[in-house]
Amino acid sequence: MELDSLARSEFAPQTTYLNTASTGLLPARTVAAMGEAVAASAAGAPTDMFGDVEAARATYARLAGVSVRRVAAGASVAVYTGLVAASLPEGSEVLVAEADFSSVVNPFHMCRDLKVRTAPLDRLAEAVRPGTAVVAVSAVQSADGRIADLAAIREAARTHGARTLVDVSQGAGWYPVDADAYDFTVTVGFKWLTTPRGVAFLTVPDDLGGLNPVFAGWVAGEHPWDSCYGPVEELAHSARRFDESPALFSYTGARHSLALVEELGAERIRAHNTALADRFRAGLAPLGYEPVAAPGSAIVAVPGLGHRQEELSRAGIELSNRAGNLRAAFHFYTSAEDVDRLLDLLPAR
Repeated sequence: MELDSLARSEFAPQTTYLNTASTGLLPARTVAAMGEAVAASAAGAPTDMFGDVEAARATYARLAGVSVRRVAAGASVAVYTGLVAASLPEGSEVLVAEADFSSVVNPFHMCRDLKVRTAPLDRLAEAVRPGTAVVAVSAVQSADGRIADLAAIREAARTHGARTLVDVSQGAGWYPVDADAYDFTVTVGFKWLTTPRGVAFLTVPDDLGGLNPVFAGWVAGEHPWDSCYGPVEELAHSARRFDESPALFSYTGARHSLALVEELGAERIRAHNTALADRFRAGLAPLGYEPVAAPGSAIVAVPGLGHRQEELSRAGIELSNRAGNLRAAFHFYTSAEDVDRLLDLLPAR
């Protein structure tokens, strides 16, 4: 099915929705599956929602380009960043990007025995040095859509023996993710992957990256249903040892959202999204506005216009005010007409 036709069959927004960088819309198939699961649970005959967790994990593994044994299923980026932080030796140096999203940065600051150093995003690769243990960065910046030079960062990290942690929350679902290229990646699902909240994934190396499963509960056991009481005798031999107890209804929905993204394909979604973002950028120039330079991004941030977010919301256009920027995010349920409507409501300078 063509992308536009599928989008119309799965989504019915009542607004001009340009706010996926905050929260993605839920597909109809996801809403239906969650409703059925809730009804079944209310009737005392719950569906196999743990099976949904495994189906979601497997689909995400394919989207991320890694084996399923390398994917942990949880609920938030901050928890998994904290897991990496808690596993580092005392005194380790962590390099982060200036003004990156707090869930990527703050867990390292909370570990008082770590040394956190900050560098501008466009100079992050050159800031890696001997002794840097981890470079942590968002693939796409939340505030303004800038795309990190991940190839340069990866090469610098390898040169100096550092590990890489990449948050792909603002990319997974439209920007092709090669998780195999990095030591760790993290993402939430409720943005471009269009899952409900409460879904997040961690990818780890084949050797599990030396992480200490500090929050391991019964679901982290190799045989979960035999691990419910007392210490877990045998942790999962895969990344599942880093699972959080899952938000089951969310994962029931996530299974179907991820299947939709896989069906459409990241390259096709990327072409659609970035064409709309380019249309918006081109339309801003005659109005006298210059967006933050973020070529190839599905996110466009316009400095000095953030204060108009509430006014535009009242007019039926949903965007975000981030760091003073008016942030627009374009996804597969966005159309050229949506872009033009926004441009029509922006006053010329």
